[in-house]
Amino acid sequence: MSHRNLLSDALLFSLFLHSATTGLGRDPLDRTVLPIPEPVPSTYTELDARNAEQPSRFQVKAPQGAPNVVIVLIDDIGFGGPSTFGGPIQTPTLDRLASSGLTFNNFHTTALCSPTRMALKTGRNHHTCNTGSIMETATAFPGNTGQLPNSVAPLAEMLRLNGYSTAAFGKWHETAAWETSVSGPFDRWPTHQGFDKFYGFIGGETDQWYPLVYDGVTRVAPPKMDEYHFTVDMTNQAIGWVKAQQSMTPDKPFFVYYATGAVHAPHHVPQRWAQKYKGKFDKGWDAVREESIARQKRMGMIPKDTQLGPKPEDIEDWDELDTDRKRLFARQAEVFAGFLEQTDHEIGRLVDAIADIGELDNTLIIYIAGDNGTSAEGGFVGMYNEMTYFNDVTEKVEDLLPLIDTWGGPETFPHMAAGWAVAFDSPFSWTKQVASDFGGTRNGTVAHWPNGIKAKGEIRSQFTHAIDVAPTVLEAVGLPEPTSVNGTAQTPIEGTSMVYAFDDADAPERHTTQYFEIFGNRAIYHDGWLARTLHRAPWQTTEQAPLEDDEWDLYNTREDFSLVNNLADEQPEKLEKMKALFMSEAEKYHVLPIDDRVIARVNPALAGRPDILGDRTSLTLYDGMNGMLENTFINVKNRSKTITADVQIPEGGADGVILTQGGRFGGWCLYMQDGRPMYTYNYLGLSRDTVASDQPVPTGKATIVLDFDYEGKEGEFGKGGIATLSVNGKEVARGRIEKTQPLIFSADETADVGLDNQTPVAEGIGIGRDETRFTGTINQVVVELDD
Repeated sequence: MSHRNLLSDALLFSLFLHSATTGLGRDPLDRTVLPIPEPVPSTYTELDARNAEQPSRFQVKAPQGAPNVVIVLIDDIGFGGPSTFGGPIQTPTLDRLASSGLTFNNFHTTALCSPTRMALKTGRNHHTCNTGSIMETATAFPGNTGQLPNSVAPLAEMLRLNGYSTAAFGKWHETAAWETSVSGPFDRWPTHQGFDKFYGFIGGETDQWYPLVYDGVTRVAPPKMDEYHFTVDMTNQAIGWVKAQQSMTPDKPFFVYYATGAVHAPHHVPQRWAQKYKGKFDKGWDAVREESIARQKRMGMIPKDTQLGPKPEDIEDWDELDTDRKRLFARQAEVFAGFLEQTDHEIGRLVDAIADIGELDNTLIIYIAGDNGTSAEGGFVGMYNEMTYFNDVTEKVEDLLPLIDTWGGPETFPHMAAGWAVAFDSPFSWTKQVASDFGGTRNGTVAHWPNGIKAKGEIRSQFTHAIDVAPTVLEAVGLPEPTSVNGTAQTPIEGTSMVYAFDDADAPERHTTQYFEIFGNRAIYHDGWLARTLHRAPWQTTEQAPLEDDEWDLYNTREDFSLVNNLADEQPEKLEKMKALFMSEAEKYHVLPIDDRVIARVNPALAGRPDILGDRTSLTLYDGMNGMLENTFINVKNRSKTITADVQIPEGGADGVILTQGGRFGGWCLYMQDGRPMYTYNYLGLSRDTVASDQPVPTGKATIVLDFDYEGKEGEFGKGGIATLSVNGKEVARGRIEKTQPLIFSADETADVGLDNQTPVAEGIGIGRDETRFTGTINQVVVELDD
C-alpha cells in the first residue's frame, strides 16, 4: 500500500473532522463563513482501492449538546389577551412554559406582520430586510422593496449550514408578491430561506377551513379529516416531522419555526371553543380592560402604579351601545377568544410531542404571543368578511346580526370590532399598525429551556425586540454570527442576544436604542425614553395630515409603563434630541422616505413595485393552470374585459368551472351548470349577480365568450356593468352586474382554470377542486382587457 503523506493527511483530517463535528476546543473551522468549505481531498498513487485506507467522511455537525430550537409565533394578539400576561383568554400552554421558564414583559415587535417576521428570522431591522410594510404594499424605495437581500441571511440558513435539520410550519408572508407564481423565482420561498421542510401558506392570511396549502413549493390538497382546521393540520405536520427527524437522526438537533395563521382574521374556530366563552364578554370591552390591568398588577406582570392607557376617542363606551350591538360584539369576542385558546392548545400538542420523545429539556422554546398588537382592522362594528376592509367598504350592524349563530364558521370570514383590539392590548391605548404605541409593539414572550435556563417562573423586564431572537439562538447553540453566507458578505446582525438576562433578572439592559415605523406611525426608544408620534389610526385608510405636521410625545417608560404621562412640554430639549436620534436611525436603516399610504399601495403601479404582468392587456390560459394568487394574475378590476373559452363539450353536456377568480367571499366565475353557460359576480359575499343561458351548449367544439362592459369612467372604482354571454358567436344571455370589488378579491383565494380550488364563487356548483372540475375539455381561455 502506498499513497502520498497518508499519515499526515489522515491526522490533519481527523483533527479537522473532530472540530467540525464536536464544536469543542479551538475550532480550526471558520464557522463565520458559510457553508463551511470542504477540505481539499488527498491524492493517491495506489491502484487498487482494497490496498488503501479510506478517509473519514467530512461532515459538519452542530456543536455538541446544542439544543433543539422551536420558535412559536402567534398572529395578531396583543399583550393583554393571553392569561399568561393577565388577559382574559386562557392560554394554558403558555402558562405552563412560563411557570418553568422565563417571562419577558418588555419584548417588542414592529407592529405589523411581515416586518416582524423578517426581523425575527434575520436579527436585522425590518427596513434592512426591505420590509417596511407587508409584502402586498412594497414600493420602489430601499427599505420597502419587499425583497430580502442576499446580504441578510436568515437564522434558519445559518443553522442548516451548521448541522441542524430545519422546518417551518404555518404562515410565511415573507415572499415578494410578484414572486409567488409558477415562474418564481423561488429564492425567497421558505425552502430557499434555510428550511428543509415547509408546510403552510405563503400569503398574509388564509381560510382556516379551506386553506391554500403548499408543501415546499408545491400546492397540495389539505388532508381529509373530520372538522378540518388548518391549525390542527399544521400541528399534525409539525409533530410528524419532529418525530420522524429524531427517529432517523437522533443526534442531529432540529429547528422548528411554528407560525400560526391564528389569530389573524378570518377568526375561524370550531363552535365548541367559542362556546367556552359564552357570556364572558357581555360586560364589554371597558370592563375587560379594567379587569385585565388589575389582574396584571396582582400577577406582578406590570408595575403596581401603572395607569390604564386612554382609549382612542373613536372607540365608543360600552355602556352607550344599544342591545343589538352589545350582543353582536360580545359574540365576536367569544369567537376570537376561542380561536386563541384553540391555538394555544395546538401548540401544547407540539410541546407534548417533543416531551414524549425525550427532547423537551434540551429544546429552547421561544413562544411569542403576537407578531404585533391585536388587530383593529375590523373597524367599529366588526366584519362578516374581512375583505371589506381592503375594499374600503363599511359593513352595517343590521347586516351582521343575522350571522351571529354562524360567526367563525365556514360561512363567514370574520373580524371583530376595534374596541376588543384595544381591550386585548391592555394596559395600552392602541393596537396593531400603531408602531408608536406599546399596544402595537409590546408582545408577551416566554423562553423555556430546562437544560439552559436555571431560573424558573421569573419575569425579565429588560427592553428586548424581535431582532434579538436570532442572536439569542446563535449564542444559545454556540455558533458565531456569520460574516459571509453563500458567497455574500453579510450585513451585521442588528439585534442583541437576550441570553445575558436568562439567569440575571437585574442585568443591565443591552438593547438600548430601537426605532419603530409603520405607515407613518413612528417612534424611537433610547435608554428608557420613548419619543413618538401617532400619525394615523388603523381604521384610517385615506391620506392623513402631512408627516411634517405630526406632533411628538415624550415618555419615561421606566416610570410610565403604559405611556400616559406625556413629558414633551416639560422636557422639550430632550424631545428634540430624541427626534434627531429617530432621523439618524431612520436614515441609517433605510426608513426614509416614509410612505404613509395604505390602501393606495395595494396597487403595484401606484406603489412602484414590479407587477409580473405589467401593462399586458391579455393573458392566455390553459387547463391545469390553477392556484394563481391575485398578485400574479391579470388585473380585471375597474375595467371592461372579454373572456374567450375554446372548449370541447362531450355527449350529454358539460358542467363545472371554466375560469374563476376569488371564492365564497368575493370574485367572479365563468362556468357551466346543467350544460348551460353561466357567469356569476360575487360582491364580497354580500350579493351575487348571475347571467345564465337557458339553453345547453351543443356537443362538440364550442367557443364561449363573456363580455363585461364596465360602466365606470377612468378613475371611478367599483362600478357595475353589463355582462353578455355568447356561444359560437351568438348571444345567449345578458344581464347587469350591479357593483364590483374595486381593490382586492382575496388574500388567499386564487384564479383557476377548469376548477374552483378552494371555496366556490358561485353557489350550487360544489366545493373544492373535485366537485367543481370541468367535465368537458378546455383547449384555452383568453382574458382580454379593454381600455
